[in-house]
Amino acid sequence: MSSTGTPPSSAWSDHIDLDACRRRGVRVTSAGDAFSDDVADYAVGLAIDVLRRVSAADRFVRAGSWPVQKEYLLGSKVSGKRVGIVGLGSIGSRVAKRFEAFGCTIAYNSRSMKSHVSYTYYANVVDLASNTDILIVCCALTNETYHVINKDVMTALGKTGIIINVGRGALIDEKELVEFLVRGELGGAGLDVFEHEPHVPKELLTLDSVVLSPHKAVFTPESFAALEKVVLGNIQAFFSNEPLLTEI
Repeated sequence: MSSTGTPPSSAWSDHIDLDACRRRGVRVTSAGDAFSDDVADYAVGLAIDVLRRVSAADRFVRAGSWPVQKEYLLGSKVSGKRVGIVGLGSIGSRVAKRFEAFGCTIAYNSRSMKSHVSYTYYANVVDLASNTDILIVCCALTNETYHVINKDVMTALGKTGIIINVGRGALIDEKELVEFLVRGELGGAGLDVFEHEPHVPKELLTLDSVVLSPHKAVFTPESFAALEKVVLGNIQAFFSNEPLLTEI
């Protein structure tokens, strides 16, 4: 199964009927790379948090448990892990570069092999997960990628593997994910997006192996400034009869 389908080419255009727009001559643009660095940073942050149990340790200290229990569960090393990226686009490429700095090995699944990178390519997400410790999901949501992270993928990832999702909630079969996490059949998850936002499965709220975020990976002052620049540039190009900067 491919991690991305045919257009949309932007991970953020899944609420737009692009075929209807094309039939009516409506031109559609995306945010381009405006958010890519911020989302990539967030994906890495979630992975570190899950593996090193940062948020869980914070709760442990705030609850006054440290003087009583003395010891806290060990986290897992980040450096040297095998990182699998589902969707090696603008965001995925940046995620890869960040994890390279940790000495991680990188593999990916995408619509097709990228000739400009040396990372290992897997045409099937299950095969990618079988060779991965950290699975980063950052592809576009299409009919082809709906529930691309399914039971088979989670089984292949295994009891020590973790899933990080900064794409769209419906990329993951959330019901299966909850069951795998509750049963301890996955090592953990860092989730910025959910299938039925803003509703989060209640089972996840008590799991220290899971880090939850309210769909905020893109939100920084810098990303909004970059987005404003892209929007203004597209408007100026449109009214000047010039090529749009980020047309889908």
